[in-house]
Amino acid sequence: MAPDDIRFMLEDCDTWAVVGLSGNPDRTAYRIAKFLQDRGKRIVPVHPDAPTVLGEQGYATLADIPFPVDVVDVFRRSEAAGEFADQAVAIKAQAVWFQLGVIDEAAYERTVAAGVRMVMDTCPAIEWPRLAGSVA
Repeated sequence: MAPDDIRFMLEDCDTWAVVGLSGNPDRTAYRIAKFLQDRGKRIVPVHPDAPTVLGEQGYATLADIPFPVDVVDVFRRSEAAGEFADQAVAIKAQAVWFQLGVIDEAAYERTVAAGVRMVMDTCPAIEWPRLAGSVA
């Protein structure tokens, strides 16, 4: 993982599409979306049911989002995550973040080759404190 990519996402990216985010506060995706929102990020729920979560309108797919997305944050199993990296490239997101335990080397190679930054197998709630001195 490139620390510069993590720093870029946490410092410079404001709109985070959270794939797999539902209204269940017991789910990790909900807690991390709240964490990001509490730090000034706009979260965009992406879920087949398109629920409104944490006051933000949800969308069934990344392609349905009618405004630019900076980071696509993926809370899906590794075997299902690659398609969301491909969709992130298609919507011209600036970066892709695969959460803890989510690893797809082929998706990483495709995404980076397309000029999109990507990190895997980590979490903003872990990385934020590491960069606390430089993240607004």
